[in-house]
Amino acid sequence: MTPGARVGAAIAVLDQIIEGSAAEQALTAWARGSRFAGSKDRAAVRDHVFDALRAKRSLGDGAGRSLMQRLALREGWDLGALFSGAGYAPAPLTAAEHAVLETPLDLSDAARCDLPDWLWPLWQRSLGEQAKVAALALQTRADVFLRVNRRRGTVEQAIDALAAAGIVAVLHPAVRGCLRVTESPRRIKTCDAYLDGLVELQDASSQEAVLNASVPEGARILDYCAGGGGKALAFADLHDATVFAHDIAAGRLRDLPQRAARAGVTIDILPTRELTAQPGFDVVFCDAPCSGSGTWRRSPDAKWRLTPDDLAALMQSQADVLAGAAPLVAAGGTLVYATCSVLAEENDQAVSGFVAQHPEWQRQQVFRRLPDADGDGFFACALTRR
Repeated sequence: MTPGARVGAAIAVLDQIIEGSAAEQALTAWARGSRFAGSKDRAAVRDHVFDALRAKRSLGDGAGRSLMQRLALREGWDLGALFSGAGYAPAPLTAAEHAVLETPLDLSDAARCDLPDWLWPLWQRSLGEQAKVAALALQTRADVFLRVNRRRGTVEQAIDALAAAGIVAVLHPAVRGCLRVTESPRRIKTCDAYLDGLVELQDASSQEAVLNASVPEGARILDYCAGGGGKALAFADLHDATVFAHDIAAGRLRDLPQRAARAGVTIDILPTRELTAQPGFDVVFCDAPCSGSGTWRRSPDAKWRLTPDDLAALMQSQADVLAGAAPLVAAGGTLVYATCSVLAEENDQAVSGFVAQHPEWQRQQVFRRLPDADGDGFFACALTRR
């Protein structure tokens, strides 16, 4: 595909998303209907779509064609070459479109920061002076981070193994055992270092939250809202402990046995009906369902689909998670409540609400990160019984 054809494809996908399709669904549908597109073409179209979605409001919040025009203008691309009408490239710009592009956009603070109007006040209250910085960070692509599995090798061995596959990775400046991929991140899932379990894809902030958790020797650890099981894998790698994983949607854990075998660790999967029959756990880590506001660089359409009703429902789910997890903690154990959100409603307020209803619990440690070059936004609070 030519660069213009890739832009044309991105316009078509963006229009589907604007009409209500989820981004991944629209991209998958386009790829299935475009067998001529190679892997580099699919990657380029995906990048165009996600770049436009990250900055949809600051790019004018128009249709796919308008978004891609303003994205090209922002990035300094040759508009005439991309919008040429040749082959599958979009039609040349009209005089009216040229005039629109020459007129500066009159944007509100929420639009400049690429957030919905209803969310902007909550964002400001949650982040204060850091509100704009954090929002603007979400306009850019997130780096890819890897966790080095210490049971399979050292950080140095991982860097060398990745380099042999043409992947360049460097040490994270603050998170032990974490690598930032600076070149060829799309090769990771096919390289030997990944297939042999030497490295695992995991954001740096998520890795840091696991590292910060206080885990006694020989502990029983439960990853309560495990999802795919990434944190369970990290706990099993870092500690000589018995690690369990649970998710109310059991299908999310279907790949965990294979991933654990690749990593050389053992993780016991617990269905919901068996949780209360277990002895208490020394650590119960609850990565609760949330808005994902700290990760919107990776799933930018999520911030445009979130509604006030959605947020209210998530807050109720978070309260339910804490109430359900607390009885599973052994005497002297730790309950960790975590989200990949930066909103106070889902973080500090959720913990405060739980403690108000369960005064026997008290905060011990809070870990908080805003999205930036070194990782996603993340929140974790450790609680113990008085």
